[in-house]
Amino acid sequence: MVNFQAFRGTVTMISDFMIGANGESEGCYTLMSVDNGMGDSVNFVVSPSTYFVDQEMVAIGDQVSGYYDGNAPVPLIYPPQYRALVMVKDSPYQNVKVDYFDSQLVSSDGQLKLNLSPFTPILLTNGQAFTRNPANRNLIVIYGPTTRSIPAQTTPYKIVVWC
Repeated sequence: MVNFQAFRGTVTMISDFMIGANGESEGCYTLMSVDNGMGDSVNFVVSPSTYFVDQEMVAIGDQVSGYYDGNAPVPLIYPPQYRALVMVKDSPYQNVKVDYFDSQLVSSDGQLKLNLSPFTPILLTNGQAFTRNPANRNLIVIYGPTTRSIPAQTTPYKIVVWC
């Protein structure tokens, strides 16, 4: 199970990131620097497999949330450098939660419960339909308003299953 951790801030730099000596992957990987405005910075290594919610194009100055595996090994450098699994460009019209959801569709931190409707699109990261139950899986949930209960409840706009 992936231990999704997030870092939110403003993109301050985007540059090419070299992963090999012979250049066969040139241009395929980027390094995205994000600053949270409180003195903390993170560098995200963005690969071709990084999932961008709604395939949003990210530019310098955008507010983003980057999700990475908190259990993955990282180099001991400053600022920290994480492999980005999911990137979200902030929007006032939707919320995003990336987490493991249990059999009751409650997130692992107990903060969000999903109420599915027959019209909730459930997709794979490649955009194809997911035809099984999304419970007990890592999910990228795009949603709007929630209840004020604990856990907050919502009917998602869209669910992406992270296989």
